Amino acid sequence: MRLNSRTGFLLIRLSFVLSLLIAIAASTPGAAHEEKGEVFDGPGGKLYYEVTGSGTETPLVVVNGGPGFDHTYLQIATTAWTSLAQKRRVIFYDQRGVGRSEPLKAGQSCTLGDQIDDLEALRAHLGYEKIDLLGHSWGGFLSMAYAARHPEHIVHLILVDSAAPKWSDTVFLFSQVFPQTTERQDALAFADELGDKAASDASIHEYLTMLFYSPEKRDVFVAQMGPGAYNKKINQALNSDIGRFDLNPEIRKFHFPVMIATGQFDMNVAPVVAYKIHQAIAGSRFVIFGRSGHLPFYEEPEAFDNAVEDFLHSK
Repeated sequence: MRLNSRTGFLLIRLSFVLSLLIAIAASTPGAAHEEKGEVFDGPGGKLYYEVTGSGTETPLVVVNGGPGFDHTYLQIATTAWTSLAQKRRVIFYDQRGVGRSEPLKAGQSCTLGDQIDDLEALRAHLGYEKIDLLGHSWGGFLSMAYAARHPEHIVHLILVDSAAPKWSDTVFLFSQVFPQTTERQDALAFADELGDKAASDASIHEYLTMLFYSPEKRDVFVAQMGPGAYNKKINQALNSDIGRFDLNPEIRKFHFPVMIATGQFDMNVAPVVAYKIHQAIAGSRFVIFGRSGHLPFYEEPEAFDNAVEDFLHSK
């Protein structure tokens, strides 16, 4: 994310960080999700995951945004995921070092390669030879990287408001559209960088307010979204690694069905980023949600479900 013009790098962090907001399908305000997950021994420690739903269709693995957030923001509202889980298993997990997954040990790495290996370990642990993969924001970047390394396991790939295949090409519109909000973030940047948790929490709150098309849905979401799901050290570790990768040559090799979706009013990742990904992947499907910001599964859950279901039944 992008805290403001002077803190572009910080913005990248918070933006994808909250990119993680990935999912949030429209929900009933205040309805808390009861976690019923498990852990398994991943390549770098115990990883937490949750499987919901049933059915015979290909399992759908959802990769949340960040980096540094866990999956729980997805459960603020469950409408979209509940609908998708009627025909298939839907899997959420906490990425390395965050949430209910095991914290990093001293000196332990947390790179893009590690994240790919963890996702592959989850697939193998669950025994799914083939999966559908949905990545949101930073999770879209990770999903593209995983699909490039393990195309043999992908049936369908869905990228929702994804970061650009080259991390630095991601276009943020916060400062142009919300100058007063990014100015407030800028005032918090010094204390935040020095480790002031109150400043970090306040900056994340400001960031969240810029992700929505609907003020009403924004207010419901922000009221429920706590700051505790974010791990700044994980964000910093991954940001120091992912900038060296350019996935553009890789995504042109994709031969499985790909859907690229964006909210028309996404200020966190400008829609032009999604359109360029669509142009780069031959035969991909491009979907725009006209009344959404960064979280179309939350703001337009019915339209989102219809688009995803239709795509998952395509060849």
